[in-house]
Amino acid sequence: MAEARFNDISIVSCGTMSLELNFLKKEGFLDTPQILYTRPGLHQDTPELERQLVRQIEQAKQKTPYVLVVYGGKFCYVNIDQPTRLMQTIITEQGPSVARIEATHCMDMIASEAEREQIAAEAAGGEPVWWMTPGWIKFRKDVFKGWDKGLANENFPKHTGGAIVLDGVGYMDDFMAENPETFLEYSDWMGIPIIPWPVSLDRFKRLLLDQAEILHAR
Repeated sequence: MAEARFNDISIVSCGTMSLELNFLKKEGFLDTPQILYTRPGLHQDTPELERQLVRQIEQAKQKTPYVLVVYGGKFCYVNIDQPTRLMQTIITEQGPSVARIEATHCMDMIASEAEREQIAAEAAGGEPVWWMTPGWIKFRKDVFKGWDKGLANENFPKHTGGAIVLDGVGYMDDFMAENPETFLEYSDWMGIPIIPWPVSLDRFKRLLLDQAEILHAR
């Protein structure tokens, strides 16, 4: 994989991806001067998502000439009042020094659709799967803010293959060892088994590098 160059790029990301981004910064892949986060779970509050995202981008611009946004393009921002206003609309409005990772949502940043299909076939026999990243475990109260057991019953049980957590940072091993009761309570609340699935962060790295190259070419 090509050598990373993020020393003149700030990262602005949904807090759900903080585990992966902090991991990459700690290991030295991301030599970015700063990573700024919006609150996890804002896909349920698009006006607040836009406010926090724009504010963090503006702050990021004060420190570096380029900004890379780590947000999905299709599912993270759905504006019911303005259906034609997309995540990419917001990014474009911020100017040519701002780019966004090319992925539909956080799970797609970690594993492509084809890779997820392969994992589902192996782990769940091809049954419907509810996909998550470790951030969906750590920030459960934010990601599922306002969800009661009734809403959970409407959404999760139809995913008969269970909930698969695409874990590229080893979070789930520690979580299950240190918080076994919380893990079981989470699974019980969802009404489906939660299946940790170790993956690499190679796809995530490549997607970040792709946008760094695009920014530097502008």
